[in-house]
Amino acid sequence: MKKIDAHNHPGLSGWTYEEIIAQQDEAGIDKIFLLAIEATNTDEPGPLDIALERCLEYYERSPERFLLGCAPDPRIPGAIDRLELLVRDYGIKICGEVKIRMMYDNRDAIDMFRHCGELRLPVVLHMQEAAASPTHQKYPRPHMWYGGDIDTVERVLALCPETAIMAHSTAFWSFISNDDKGKTQNYPRGEVIPGGKIEKLLEKYPNLYCDCSGDSGLFALQRSPEYAKKLMLTYPEKFIFARDFYSNELSDFVDSLGLPEENLELFYHGNLERLIGEEL
Repeated sequence: MKKIDAHNHPGLSGWTYEEIIAQQDEAGIDKIFLLAIEATNTDEPGPLDIALERCLEYYERSPERFLLGCAPDPRIPGAIDRLELLVRDYGIKICGEVKIRMMYDNRDAIDMFRHCGELRLPVVLHMQEAAASPTHQKYPRPHMWYGGDIDTVERVLALCPETAIMAHSTAFWSFISNDDKGKTQNYPRGEVIPGGKIEKLLEKYPNLYCDCSGDSGLFALQRSPEYAKKLMLTYPEKFIFARDFYSNELSDFVDSLGLPEENLELFYHGNLERLIGEEL
């Protein structure tokens, strides 16, 4: 079965190019999206080493293995022009990863996200709640946060109905359960209470897609495998295979659910290819 990892980064956690290639082969993954982050004032503890140039280096070495994504910082003048240049000159197929300290329903961000809809670029949003992410440091900031909360996701969905929004990270996935643990916990545990905000947003907004990457996606789905299976059967076109690290844990878990073959085809490549509008 074809597998396309929709969300990863070069050199993540010290992984070398050679190690990534070896793990890709071991995992049976056909292509990996390398997502660059462009943030003009990143000030988190530890730099984000996910420059477009590094993604290009990997892509140019193995264009048959890698695909490119990049998100301009919507706060810069000419962000939309930058987006068009990225499509024209580098062939990016995803606007992502958006990971900046800016409310994503800001006017400038919404303008860029709407333009992504016109260009048929899915947008990957990293959501992280401030109250759930204390740094315990006065400098650079007492809290880590990106984008806003789960309600910000809903506002973006409503304001950008023609744009595919791939929501990701803790302030999204922690609301798989019908409780408020996600307001203060990045990785809530325990059984999922059905009827959570993710379920409600999937029902209400046809432009929402679940980027299953990272510990946030994996841990959320693992909380209640029966509920995860039911959700993926109810919304088979809404879940995207994505890892954000180099591991087989997500695919091992999803394969264990006993989903029909057609659902797995959608999860591993079909849904993403439909969003992008081409076979990858």
